[in-house]
Amino acid sequence: MQSKAAALWKGKAPAQGYDDLWPTITYRHLHSHNLGVRDPLRVVALCDSDAFYAACERVRLGLDPSVPLVVQQWESLIAVSYPARKFGISRMDRIKDAKNKCPDLVSVHVATYKEGEKEPGYWSDVDTRTHKVSLDLYRRESNKIIQLFKQALPSGEIEEKASIDEAFIDFTRPVREELLKRYPYLAQVPPDAPEGVESPLPPPPPVDWNKLGELILIHSAEKTEDGETNLPDDDVACTWHDVALSIAAELMTKIRDSVHENLGYTMSAGISRNKFLAKLTASYKKPNSQVMLEPHSILRNSAIPAYLHPIGFQKIRFLGGKLGDALAKEYDVSTVGDLLNKKMSDEMQNKFGDNALWVYELLRGIDRSEVKEKSALFKSMLASKNLPTPITKTADGHQWLRVLAAELALRLKDAREEVPTLWPKTIVLHARKGYEASRSKQSAFPFTHEVTVDVIATAADKLWKELTGNMKDLNVTAVQLAFTGIETAETGQQSIEGFFKPKEVPRSPLKRTRSSSAEAPPEAVHLVTETPVSASSTSFVCERCNKRISICESEVDLAEVDHAAALAKLRMEHDDFHFAQDLANGSDAQAPSQPRSRSRTPKRKKTTEPKGIAKFFIKK
Repeated sequence: MQSKAAALWKGKAPAQGYDDLWPTITYRHLHSHNLGVRDPLRVVALCDSDAFYAACERVRLGLDPSVPLVVQQWESLIAVSYPARKFGISRMDRIKDAKNKCPDLVSVHVATYKEGEKEPGYWSDVDTRTHKVSLDLYRRESNKIIQLFKQALPSGEIEEKASIDEAFIDFTRPVREELLKRYPYLAQVPPDAPEGVESPLPPPPPVDWNKLGELILIHSAEKTEDGETNLPDDDVACTWHDVALSIAAELMTKIRDSVHENLGYTMSAGISRNKFLAKLTASYKKPNSQVMLEPHSILRNSAIPAYLHPIGFQKIRFLGGKLGDALAKEYDVSTVGDLLNKKMSDEMQNKFGDNALWVYELLRGIDRSEVKEKSALFKSMLASKNLPTPITKTADGHQWLRVLAAELALRLKDAREEVPTLWPKTIVLHARKGYEASRSKQSAFPFTHEVTVDVIATAADKLWKELTGNMKDLNVTAVQLAFTGIETAETGQQSIEGFFKPKEVPRSPLKRTRSSSAEAPPEAVHLVTETPVSASSTSFVCERCNKRISICESEVDLAEVDHAAALAKLRMEHDDFHFAQDLANGSDAQAPSQPRSRSRTPKRKKTTEPKGIAKFFIKK
């Protein structure tokens, strides 16, 4: 008979108790090619670089790992090495206070861009009024680590870059392959298996956890009357998931060793059955002013209840903020165990709606989110600067445009080293006055064989003049320069120039080309034939907004771009218009828009109040 709680979940009944921690693993599970988030042998790890920014600077300077080091940005600290933490230094300290705590402290200011320099550097005269912070070193080193991950692991694994210093790794497939190699008797279903492929696997071999990692206790440690810690007996039956965890721990050790040997970085890691638990496990006994003795932390299924129960539930991602405050106030609890002991599945569903199921399951360590590989290619690149001193004269903006252009030039150059055919379609400039919505201008970005600061700055200068020419009381407090529509050339194209060629269409005998078409290169002829009859050689009519879009004179004069090529780029620019608007988080008053209603009073869109748990995530 279905319980009341299960009925309230409308067919999405949560698992009762912790029965899902000990699933029966069959030959079907082991031999399945569909290794989804519900696979009982799933293993996920989170690998976290220790004090990453500080480690990058230590490696760059060739310092001993025991040297206390901090990375500063202006007068604040953004990274503190573990040796420096021994002196009580934290990121909340100012640089002067940190040096008072540790006179031998090595302080490195993060690299910055400044006008006249093509690349960021470590300058002695850093000033927020003239310099812009660069994180390029850390991005590059992070990418190197990810590449080593891919080299160290067998093919087929999935990786997700969680942040610049973290990465999730789905070990399920490589572990499955290694499992079948080590235990070949599992490769075939025994002929006498009573239920065929649905038969349970035979008992697993024991696992020697020594040197595999820091094993999280199944039972909570207890304090004796003398104040000593009494470790419980964690000798429980081994499962095939435990075997999978042990194999993942071995693979993780190889990955960490490879990163340390090749790049000089140390890493912490957490290994468990899903992303949520791997994230929590990675911080278990993380280095705190000393080198970690164990390679990584391992959370077995049998240890999940004891590990989760004492954790403050508001420290868990998505369970803080308004939702966490509401849960704490409603049930007068603070820990996961307290909340689960309320047996409040019925009440939670009534109070927070049907979508509260994921909260109930998250408290029990259930997370069905996938580990997805994020593409190394980005559709946009953005360089921005919040100005300490507003720009009040048009001429004063050019120095910042060159600084932003230098960052975009370096990032695009780095990206093209990995993908030579990569190129942006559009360059976009945003400017904001105080808290007003930002205004933007954009234009097609011409292809050049060499990415230089001058090329980008020249295009930015033209946009700046157009954007600020009609501004009254110029008082710009923030500037952003961006590339959008970044794509690669299609397979089979021999050069990047082909990226700008539209597909060839049959030439109509009734369609005339311009008089200079005989002297134009072949690709220009194709571009002309694609232009609608209703459009001239310098403009076209957009089918979506019915606006005529024309080429600016400044764009026509750009090197290596004739009228037809500029028109083709303008088409691509217009297609990316909405994407650029999203990037700007504002609207451009001069940009093409949908036809306005004749009514002077704009109609307000009807908004519906979010229901259930969703209302706790709405920003007001």
